[in-house]
Formats: sequence, C-alpha cells, structure tokens
Amino acid sequence: MEEPPDFEAMNLTAETAVVHPLCEAWRDGSEGSVFHLANMFLVLGFMGGSGFYGLLYLFTFLTLGFFCSTIWAWSDDCTTDTFLWSFALFGVCVGQVMHVSYRLRSVTFDRDFQELYAVMFQKLGVSLAHFRKIVTCCDGDIHTIEEDHCFAVEGKTAIDKLSVLLSGRIRVMVNGEFLHQIHPFQFLDSPEWDSLRPSEEGLFQVTLRADTRCRYVAWRRKKLYLLFAKHRYIAKIFALVVRNDIAEKLYSLNDKAFNGHKHRFDLRLPSYCHVPATELEKTDAFLQVQVQGGRTA
Repeated sequence: MEEPPDFEAMNLTAETAVVHPLCEAWRDGSEGSVFHLANMFLVLGFMGGSGFYGLLYLFTFLTLGFFCSTIWAWSDDCTTDTFLWSFALFGVCVGQVMHVSYRLRSVTFDRDFQELYAVMFQKLGVSLAHFRKIVTCCDGDIHTIEEDHCFAVEGKTAIDKLSVLLSGRIRVMVNGEFLHQIHPFQFLDSPEWDSLRPSEEGLFQVTLRADTRCRYVAWRRKKLYLLFAKHRYIAKIFALVVRNDIAEKLYSLNDKAFNGHKHRFDLRLPSYCHVPATELEKTDAFLQVQVQGGRTA
C-alpha cells in the first residue's frame, strides 16, 4: 500500500514577479508643480459658461488640465491607472475642442446679420445657435427699397410680415401728415404686428415711404409663427424686442402730439387712440370752457 504524499515536504509555492513597486506609505512632501497646475486648469475650466464660446473655454482648459495630469502621472510609477484615465480624458477634450471650433466656424453670417445680432440680440443673451434659426427663418435675404418708394400704403398693404430696417431712413405718415421716422435697427411694422393675433389679418393704417435708399430684413408671418411654436425662447425674445420698439415709438410721438390749441396729448391714453378727431376737438373745446370758467370764478 502506497503512503500518502507528504504535502508539507513538498514546495508547491511559486514566487510571483513584482512588476511595479508597492506603495506602502504616504509621501512626506507635496506633489510637484505640474500636479497643482493641472488642478488649477481644471478649476478654471469648470467655471466656463454656456453657448459656443463657453463650451470652447470649458474644453480648452479641461484639455490643458488633463494634459498636465497625464504628464504628472507618467512620471510616477504608482499612478498607472491615473495616467490612463488622464490620457483618455485628454483625448476626449481635444476632440470636443475640435468639434466646438468647427461648429463655431460654421455659424457665420453676412455683415448685415452680424450687425443685427450685435445691436438687437447679443445684449439679450441670444446664442448664435438660436440666432441662426432666426436668420434661417427669413432665408437670409436682404430686401431693398429705393428712395421715395413705399414699403406700405395706408389702407392697402396687407400685414403679412415683420421687418427690421438695416440701413437708410423711413418716413411714417398718416392721412398725408408726418408722424415720425424709422432709423436703422428699428422695426418697420411692430405696431401692426402686435395688433393682430396669429389667425387675424389686417391692413396698414399708415404709409411708410423711404427718404433714402433702404435695406431691410423681413420674416414672413406664417413662417415666424411656426418658428415660435417650435422654440418658445425665440418667441419670448421677439415679444420683448417688438414691444420695446413700440414703446420707443410711442414716447417719440408723445413729444409731437398737439391739438389745435397747442395742448399736448398723451398717446398712452386710450381716449386718444380710439376717439375720432372730431370728438377730440369737442373735448378740447369743452376743456377750454371749463378752464376759462374756473379762472373767471
């Protein structure tokens, strides 16, 4: 009968080769300057904002931060995993920088639209991506009006678009009388646009005639409402700029509204907007009698 093997006498252990040194204790000193520089870049990167330029700022500093982190991890034998992750994130950030730069380069406009964005939309925080949708809605077309030609005729021209003057000067008249002028980067038909609901139709109540050669951009009514339905943010922006334009026109008219006795009218009063001229004259005569009676008394 065979005896059982003596496992204690047999040496079945094999020495494993140690590839990397073991990290058994904390370092006495701080890390090098590259490590701290990497974290500074990361902090600056995460302070980036929104929009194309905000993304470009964000990923540029993240790229620098992960690049410095990769260099730091390469110099330390105990940070193999850190090196691999840092290098992978560095590659991802480089790809994002290239992608954002390409998209930013592709969002370019003509000089007229660049000025329109700078004057009317940039101060409201509208991104280039949203402005691109606005430009696309008007097909990027610029229209021209020659001197002494009319943009709209009182009681004849339909209200079917929203327009902004880019250059030149437009004279606004009602019943042949001058009201005010429209200057560059003001709406040509903001009161008419705001007076109608999307389902309503109407005609201009004023005549708009070009004093000089004018250039303007126009959005068709139906296409613009479709854009508003898809992007509520753009709808709010247009509501803001249109009503601000109307307010500026009203205040400019308020200094020019006088009756036959050189008394100033306030255009913000509903009575002035809706009462016929004959009724206004009667009301003014009545007020004159009341004032004179009060003084006599």
